[in-house]
Amino acid sequence: MSKPSIDANTISVLGGGSFGTALANIAALNGYRVYQWMRNAEQAEQMNLERENKRYLPGFELAPGHKAVTTLDAVSRSQVVFVSIPSRNFREVVQQVVPLLQPGQMLISTTKGIEPGSFRLMSQILAEEAPHCRVGVLSGPNLAKEIGTRQLTATVIASEHTGLCNQIQTILHCDFFRVYAGSDMYGVELGGALKNIYAIAAGMSSALGMGENTRSMLMTRSLAEMSRFAVRMGADPLTFLGLAGVGDLIVTCMSPLSRNYRVGFALGQGRNLDDAVEELGEVAEGVNTLKYVKAKADELEVYMPLVQGLYKVVFEGQPVDRVIGGMMMAAQGDDVAFELLDRSGEA
Repeated sequence: MSKPSIDANTISVLGGGSFGTALANIAALNGYRVYQWMRNAEQAEQMNLERENKRYLPGFELAPGHKAVTTLDAVSRSQVVFVSIPSRNFREVVQQVVPLLQPGQMLISTTKGIEPGSFRLMSQILAEEAPHCRVGVLSGPNLAKEIGTRQLTATVIASEHTGLCNQIQTILHCDFFRVYAGSDMYGVELGGALKNIYAIAAGMSSALGMGENTRSMLMTRSLAEMSRFAVRMGADPLTFLGLAGVGDLIVTCMSPLSRNYRVGFALGQGRNLDDAVEELGEVAEGVNTLKYVKAKADELEVYMPLVQGLYKVVFEGQPVDRVIGGMMMAAQGDDVAFELLDRSGEA
């Protein structure tokens, strides 16, 4: 049986969480037919009847062009498929979708995480599983609840395909959501994943009553660590001076709306990790990302004192004050410690 024709006005969003819903709603507001897939039939029915994602994005009305579904039928005719699935389930869902895909369709990852075991970013999974499709990454300072209330913000779509970037800009651009384009897909994606680690540290420092000087120091040194690690992994360090780097880092480290910040805040109050994550009720990608990045940094011998210290607190149960004290007594290096790529592409 032949597959249906691709419809330029049809969009699929995989995932029933807050950011997937926010993106789906923007596309629907812009006149596209949007099918948001989720496993939970009860959630899909509630969204279609009440025009609201009460579980993950309560209080925000869904546009008429939005439809929640529990089957993947619409994927084969969708011009663009946004994949907003937690990293631990990302490959599994993509593998379900691959038989429905046609050459040239666009797959856009919005997931800010790393695959367990393989250390694959989501764009790499998409390229591996669906090599006949065009792949892009969407990331930036994009708190879903603020997008839902139409607060002004911007994001970055990164891909080696210029036409894909142009198309995503058309689909998502509106008077409260601006979309910039870039080609450093790996850097944009690493920025989105790495900043989640430091948001946990920021939430923890806030719970402990640390001041604005401390938060400023934390974010600045976090940016240096992110750059060092990303360059070693092959990304362009200049990407981290944009929306997907410093922009996303600032909002995630400063806002209680950030899931990772809230986990860190709970840890700073003395809660254990399991209780903090359970109370949140949503995936906080930074917890697992911390584990994977720490292991990779050890393997590559990348200097990441904040990651090392946070790991001791989160996974080894060491007292926060002892870890912070040790970090403050470490050797003092240069202020601006960004690594840059030379012309051969090596750090």
